[in-house]
Amino acid sequence: MALDAKDNFNCTVVHMKMKFLAGLAGIGMVLLTAGCVGTVSGTHSPAMSWGQDYMVGRYDRSVDQVYQASVQGVQTDGTLITEYVPHDTTNEVRALYGKVNDQNVWIRVEGIDPQITQVTVQARSKWGAKDLDLTHELEKEIALQLAR
Repeated sequence: MALDAKDNFNCTVVHMKMKFLAGLAGIGMVLLTAGCVGTVSGTHSPAMSWGQDYMVGRYDRSVDQVYQASVQGVQTDGTLITEYVPHDTTNEVRALYGKVNDQNVWIRVEGIDPQITQVTVQARSKWGAKDLDLTHELEKEIALQLAR
C-alpha cells in the first residue's frame, strides 16, 4: 500500500510539472507575439494590440495653426513631453509626444498642400494597448482649438 501511494504521488507531480511548463510556454508565446509598432511621429513603442490605433483629421488651416492647436489640445488634458521634427521630413512635418490620462499620445501634423493640413493622433497605454476613445477625444479637442 505504501508503495502504491508513492507512485500516485509521482504521477501527480509529473502532471503538475507539465501544467506549469505549459503555462510558462503560454506566457512565452504572449511575450513573443507582443512587439514594437511604429508611432505616427516616426518613433517606436511597445504594443500588445494590433489594428488601427490612430485617427486622421484634415483642416483648411496652416501647419503652424494646426500644430499650435495640437499643443493646446494635449496641454488641456495632459502633459506635453517632447516636440520635434521627425527624421527624413521637411519643416512642413512636426510631431509631439505627451501623456494624457496616463496614456502615451503621439501627434503628427503635416502639410498636404498649401491650404490643407493633416493631423494624425495616436494613443496607447503604457502596456501597449490602443486607446481609440482617447485618440478620438484628442482629435476633437484639436478641432475645437482651431474653431476658437
